[in-house]
Amino acid sequence: MPEIEKPNSRAFGWKLIETDHAFECPWFRLRNDLVRWPDGRIGPYVYIEGVSAVWVVPLTTEGRIVLIRQFRYTMDDWCWEVPAGGFHDFDGSPIELARQELVEEVGGTSDDLCYIGSFRPGTSIIDAVYHIVLARGVRLDREPHREPSEIIEVHQVPVEEALEMARSGEIGDGFSALALLRCEPYLQEVLR
Repeated sequence: MPEIEKPNSRAFGWKLIETDHAFECPWFRLRNDLVRWPDGRIGPYVYIEGVSAVWVVPLTTEGRIVLIRQFRYTMDDWCWEVPAGGFHDFDGSPIELARQELVEEVGGTSDDLCYIGSFRPGTSIIDAVYHIVLARGVRLDREPHREPSEIIEVHQVPVEEALEMARSGEIGDGFSALALLRCEPYLQEVLR
């Protein structure tokens, strides 16, 4: 039998019997564990092994938030978001990935990137950790280098408006809304 790779789970009575991966792609893989649950029964526990990612909240030198309106195939609709990207093809820190995504998606650069923190997107179904970076003093001075699937419009909006879009649900991407709201204490300085 394999050694359990989750020592904290073992302490609470979980026992891994076997693991297989039903599906894999660059962004995640679907993990199917056969486990003995704490109550003694044996059954599956299926979840996503996700790739970590970063969400970037860009604040321009003029004090505006750079939002993207991106067409998402999954939703078959346009979605308001902040720039973001995964570590699936990147080996570096969240700050370095934020710098790269800023250029790629909006053509932005910044000399002042601040790590805000991390969050977990869905602790019962995915094991990924996502990061939030605030980019201050952003200049839109480069040509974006988007992936072929990225259909993006770039919009600069006042800080108050971006925060209200996050609060009201107009920014339907929960991760983008959370990133904006987690940056709010830093953005309040612009509003004073």
